[in-house]
Amino acid sequence: MRIEAVGVTISWIPSESVSGPLRAGFGLGLSHYDAPPPEQLAGTAQVVALRDGDAFRFANVLGVWADVADGRVRDSGLLPASGLEMGSTTVRVAAVGATFRAASMPVLRPEPEQTPDGGVRYVQTVGGRTGVPLPRPVPHAPFVRWQAPTVWSTLAVTVHPDGAAAVELVGASPFPRHWVYGADGALAAKSGVTDQDTWMKHVFGPRTPWHSVDGPALVSPAETALERELSATIMRGGARPRVRRLGEGDVLTRQGEPGDALYLLLDGVLRVEVDGASVGEVGPGAVLGERALLEGGLRTATLVATTPVRVAEADKDAIDLEHLRVLAGGHRREDERDPAG
Repeated sequence: MRIEAVGVTISWIPSESVSGPLRAGFGLGLSHYDAPPPEQLAGTAQVVALRDGDAFRFANVLGVWADVADGRVRDSGLLPASGLEMGSTTVRVAAVGATFRAASMPVLRPEPEQTPDGGVRYVQTVGGRTGVPLPRPVPHAPFVRWQAPTVWSTLAVTVHPDGAAAVELVGASPFPRHWVYGADGALAAKSGVTDQDTWMKHVFGPRTPWHSVDGPALVSPAETALERELSATIMRGGARPRVRRLGEGDVLTRQGEPGDALYLLLDGVLRVEVDGASVGEVGPGAVLGERALLEGGLRTATLVATTPVRVAEADKDAIDLEHLRVLAGGHRREDERDPAG
């Protein structure tokens, strides 16, 4: 029996992830933000179409085939589409535009590993840097860099003898945002944090996978389709929300306290606590705080930042009540906690 599985990461720049001088450059047309990628990919042909449309910075495509016999993978290899899809950067000053092709790094692929159940696991690192110069001071020799920092993602695809396939984001550059698509083509996970400051100061030369240094990927599950719809309403539907920044360990809401604001987590990871016990974590794209608006005005959980966090605080009227009720129906972490702890 032959099994085929394809995993994809798409790396893109949301508008809320850019700050400081880099944001000023975007405002001048020296680069552009990206619209969110689709929730579902219709095969690798769509990845190529998105690349040609300048819709992302780069994509990591890892396709694996495996022949299974007697309950074990007996032979395996890579599908032809595997590799890097590197985008371009279009720079516009006044009415003049120029497109710069990015510089690609060699694809890194260690030898595949056999899993304990007789499956096989492939790992692939791809990346590069934009062709547009990004001059800046850095704390490492030569203390001034002209070229842009390096971006990358390290993707793993595991094929099991029963036909199941798993896709993992193993490592990634701290910038930009990385979205992970499973073998079914659906958005499955996201990198939890975009750290532009670390990326600009440190990510070049020996501090990349091409010198055996891969950045750990803090991964969070993808939010629901409803949350993606509501996030667009919060950010662009009316009054602009206030963006707040929290440090690691800061508390966004406390259980039992009154609250009438709705929150959209833009970046970072929040731990959800009920009665002092952790009941889960949420990452970028999560819409939070709706239960207090529907159930008497008191917060039903404590939200603690486990990383630096950026969150948009919206007015309680930003979303209609019917949408909030549907959203609350999927946010029952408080009710699902094991009474035994």
